[in-house]
Amino acid sequence: MKIAFTASGDSLAAPLDPRFGRAPGFLVYDDEAGTLKSVNNEQNLNASQGAGIQTALLICKQDVDCVITGHCGPKAFQTLKAANIKVYPCKAGTIEEAYKQFKAGELTAAEVANAEAHWV
Repeated sequence: MKIAFTASGDSLAAPLDPRFGRAPGFLVYDDEAGTLKSVNNEQNLNASQGAGIQTALLICKQDVDCVITGHCGPKAFQTLKAANIKVYPCKAGTIEEAYKQFKAGELTAAEVANAEAHWV
């Protein structure tokens, strides 16, 4: 399973960024291979509009099974849902904490977006 985390750094100790579309980057963890890949989202960080959809498209290209983030807006959520990528809202402080919560079954996949459009 490949998991994308909204990240404010490039290690498991990095903070989990609460924003999906405007997260500075993502850490993609391949649970089976035990590998970690950093994905830069700088091009969408300061976008005047469309950051959520563009970020969702970027994540779709990473061939992930799910995303763990703080908040995901409606357009990004629909884009991820259309690609069969589950979104797990999480309030963990770090990527490592979020991963542990996920593996322990403490996170629930969202049925709907949990942020308004243009949330920052």
